[in-house]
Amino acid sequence: MAFPIDLRRCQALGLAGTAFLALGGETAGALPARDVLAPGSGRAVLGLVGVYFGVVLLIAAWALLGTVVRGPEPPTPRALLLVLAAWAAPLLLAPPLFSRDVYSYLAQGAMVDAHIDVYAYGPAQLGGPLADEVAPVWQQTTTPYGPVFLAVASALSGLTRGEIPAGLLGMRLVALLGVALMAAALPRLARHSGADPAAALWLGVLNPLVLLHLVAGAHNDAIMLGLLGVGLVAARGRLHLLGVVLITLAALVKAPAVLGLLAVVALRGRRGAVRTVLTTTAVALATTVAATAAAGTGYGWMAALKTPISPHNWSPTSVLGRVTGSLLKELGSGLAPLALPVWHATGLVVTVIVVLFIWLRLKPGPIYALGLSLAAVAVFGPAIRPWYALWGLFLIAAAAPSGSVRHRVAAASGVLALAVLPSGAPPDADQVILAVSGGVLALVVLWQAHQAAQAPVLGRTA
Repeated sequence: MAFPIDLRRCQALGLAGTAFLALGGETAGALPARDVLAPGSGRAVLGLVGVYFGVVLLIAAWALLGTVVRGPEPPTPRALLLVLAAWAAPLLLAPPLFSRDVYSYLAQGAMVDAHIDVYAYGPAQLGGPLADEVAPVWQQTTTPYGPVFLAVASALSGLTRGEIPAGLLGMRLVALLGVALMAAALPRLARHSGADPAAALWLGVLNPLVLLHLVAGAHNDAIMLGLLGVGLVAARGRLHLLGVVLITLAALVKAPAVLGLLAVVALRGRRGAVRTVLTTTAVALATTVAATAAAGTGYGWMAALKTPISPHNWSPTSVLGRVTGSLLKELGSGLAPLALPVWHATGLVVTVIVVLFIWLRLKPGPIYALGLSLAAVAVFGPAIRPWYALWGLFLIAAAAPSGSVRHRVAAASGVLALAVLPSGAPPDADQVILAVSGGVLALVVLWQAHQAAQAPVLGRTA
């Protein structure tokens, strides 16, 4: 007889997972520099094991919830949102996890507040406690973020007066607002695309990547996706111009969202297409000018899109560039320094070709086409992080035409959820062993719980 699975069990299991995440993060997360423990210390070891124990519990809870969603009595979207709230609650006051980017956000906000050009200088120009929290590799790096996000970061800097704990909480609340907008938009986009709203919420918002990286990591991708989602909802209805404004604001947080304007045009249909293109372009430009003027950051963000990436980035084009460069160096070729830029340029060309193929040849629905396009940007771009997968996944969840696509995307999400250490630092062999140990321990506990639940059932049927 099958192990009984219901919504309450899934909620409790996921809550246990995020609780272990929060507790483990207290000693193994992306802590302020003064609180960072030596990786080999007992508390840091327990924290790392605890975080991965929690990650595996969360993934298991999400997978089991998927069977409930696909079952004969699926939960309502409202019930799923309550599960999301329960899972996210322990992470609200936890330290940052899986990335130190939030410290860069705070430093950049303080720079704008201090009238330092973030498109000309890195956080080192700011100096002080906030700048000290930024990873050394980014100290001299200008920001690639748009004026809308910088305005938010600057306002938060003013409210928190540079206090790191208050700033971290503020950034997490901004990220939670973005997740709330995603959750509000996704069921509506799914209905428009003929998909099941509950299944879309399960894949696109309750996904472990959302909880680990948008909530726990407080990444600004949350507000970008939230604005993009509600913009698409507005654009498919009678609020076309409002949709253009919201999607443009999303692109002024992070540039990939600009592709949403293609979906706006496609949602209006072929009738009056020229007028739609002209109107959309005019409104997007006006919004850009107004938002940039209001933020007071100028237009340096356009050139800052070329901001250097981490030298250890594991995007396909970066990996190929490093491998090619090493081979050329071994051969004594003077072309070795060109390998990485050439591969990055090749990736951008491939991205353009793939996006054009999606829109002009495949011609899926606008929402699905946008999701596939954003996925292509993430895969073939010069930089990739696990949370970048959410760019495309969010809209694929709303509009994927087949269950097989959703299953593959879900499987990829589970793998990516395990890809980064809670400190956000590059892993070493000892830390990988500890992380694997935490995950294996969780699997053992889950198996024992399954066996214990089966025993009374088997006893009754004997």
